[in-house]
Amino acid sequence: MFAAVRHTFAKNSTQQAFRLMSTSASKKVAVLGAAGGIGQPLSLLLKLSPLVGELTCYDIQGTPGVAADLNHISTNSSATGYLPDDDGLAKALTGASVVVIPAGVPRKPGMTRDDLFTINASIVKTLIEGCAEHCPEAVLAIISNPVNSTVPIAAEVLKAKGVYDPRKLCGVTTLDVVRANTFAGSHLGQDPSTIDVTVIGGHAGITILPLYSRVPGFKATDEELEAITVRTQFGGDEVVKAKAGAGSATLSMAYAGYVFTEQVLKGLNGEKITQCAYVESSITDAPFFASPCEFGPNGVEKVLGFGELTPYEQSWLDKMMPDLQKQIQKGVEFVTKKE
Repeated sequence: MFAAVRHTFAKNSTQQAFRLMSTSASKKVAVLGAAGGIGQPLSLLLKLSPLVGELTCYDIQGTPGVAADLNHISTNSSATGYLPDDDGLAKALTGASVVVIPAGVPRKPGMTRDDLFTINASIVKTLIEGCAEHCPEAVLAIISNPVNSTVPIAAEVLKAKGVYDPRKLCGVTTLDVVRANTFAGSHLGQDPSTIDVTVIGGHAGITILPLYSRVPGFKATDEELEAITVRTQFGGDEVVKAKAGAGSATLSMAYAGYVFTEQVLKGLNGEKITQCAYVESSITDAPFFASPCEFGPNGVEKVLGFGELTPYEQSWLDKMMPDLQKQIQKGVEFVTKKE
């Protein structure tokens, strides 16, 4: 009998310790734009994460309903929806460890990411001003397009507020990696979840450069390599066209945003994590650049280089740099010319 009691006590103690550990490791995550096409599935996935203890959902409409729906899911986290009224943004952000921002208008047929600039730049600027005031130490994960410009916008806003920390500001380029993994898996006849393609550059068209040469066993003709590279660069157009004007890449982007956020949270909890992100960088002439980064308790602990490129990859890098630098400068000037 005593053995049984000891066993039960030990089992309960272990479970209690695990719960306490899980609680201490879980963080508050805010999703800004949580009622949109990306925001809702992203919020759903984050509600399922054991690393998220508190999920706040902010948007200009619909978030109380989104949160009520999420709270019927039997996971050990809470969801709260906030609107702009009654200091909703401040309440959503205060105490957040990570803020994920998919807010903005989606792409439509024939629309480039640059076409989104005028509307989304203002949205991002306003939201980042809120982050600067209410959660200046949070890791900010920007999904709102055009990422090549919205991340520099965020940096300038944070600088103006005196709270800029380059370790805490990231553009989410994980969808490019997810697509590259999927396309490489199809090409190799391999499970894409076992593949991790390094994707460098930016997050728009030709600024996206997947390094398929780094994938073990990857072999392709020049024509095949060109096709899979271009498909990766313009995968978003493929989805916009398939949806016939009804939307853009929302579900895959939500998944990618979730993967990125989970990795950031693991880093904040002390794990050493490496993933690609669009961050302030000195590894090229561009002040922001996507490359592998080490994440840890302070966010981006180290920006890693990408090594030697093949002649084919180098040609794409040379081609992308002028476009990327122009898009960065456009974001910087959006803030500095208004000051």
